Amino acid sequence: MRHPLPNVEQFVQGIRACDRVLLGQAITLVESAREDHQTLAREIIAQLLSSLPAESPIFDSENLTSRTSRSLRIAVTGAPGVGKSTFIEALGMHLVEQGKRPAVLAIDPSSSVSRGSILGDKTRMERLSTSEKAFIRPSPSGDSLGGVARKTREAIVLVEAAGFDTIFVETVGVGQSEIAAQRMTDLFLLLLLPGAGDELQGIKRGIVEMADLLVVNKADGDRVRLANQARVHYLNATHLLPLKPSGWQPRVMACSALENSGIAELWEVISAFQSEIMANGFLLENRHQQALYWLDDALDTGLKSRFYKLPSIKDKLAEVQTEVLAGRMSPTDAAMRVLSMVGW
Repeated sequence: MRHPLPNVEQFVQGIRACDRVLLGQAITLVESAREDHQTLAREIIAQLLSSLPAESPIFDSENLTSRTSRSLRIAVTGAPGVGKSTFIEALGMHLVEQGKRPAVLAIDPSSSVSRGSILGDKTRMERLSTSEKAFIRPSPSGDSLGGVARKTREAIVLVEAAGFDTIFVETVGVGQSEIAAQRMTDLFLLLLLPGAGDELQGIKRGIVEMADLLVVNKADGDRVRLANQARVHYLNATHLLPLKPSGWQPRVMACSALENSGIAELWEVISAFQSEIMANGFLLENRHQQALYWLDDALDTGLKSRFYKLPSIKDKLAEVQTEVLAGRMSPTDAAMRVLSMVGW
């Protein structure tokens, strides 16, 4: 027999008290496809935002932006095998030692066949997962593009409301566009492997252009020389890129998450980045823009969902699908006929 879910007030009080069980349940509600779960999740988030005191370091309840910008959201991406989980654990443990409270929202790829995902980041981050100051939540990517789960934005709200001050969003890293990850974080960190050549490891220039920080991982053992070569190579490449809107000149560093070398220096650079974008106003401006992206995405999702639920649309769609399959109607013409059912 299933126990009834806590009510909104219980969720809000529990999350603000950093009750990990209630925090995890709230993220599950956010990720659920059930309409009643979605309604409850929206009410929880609305209460969390509206009940924050004026001096809160997390969000402005009206604009969904940071008031004093104490939290930092970091997207970590890179090709499979680059060591994202090991890297995040090493950096996360360093933050714990500094008295900070990191949270990791790790996105695992979902199978397009079984819809299942591995969700193995807690086992890959054994030390960090046992820390009382850290929180790790693996989530399936589902059918979302951009290397992040569709509900990652809401999960960020929840973990920040629970008091976690450094949020890592670990993307799938399968070569998809990482624009979605950039549109919900403050710093975009690209992990690279030693031994990069002129081909830039097959990584598209667009991702390199988005990166605020490029880090060559696995700079240990026999790979130290290769890592330094790759660092110089990417450093030269970043000098050719246009100036970022934040005014920040991307840094290129090397580290070994396995040996914990270069991690402290890396965090110093990240802290410098945070200080700079707070001072020049970019952090607040960027979060305003991200709130608008979130609004647009929610509208797109909601319109599509409601559109396909209309009985008249279902009937018309079945009709034009038959015509398209028979070759008597083009897909474009079929789409326009379906849209005309609602006056579009």
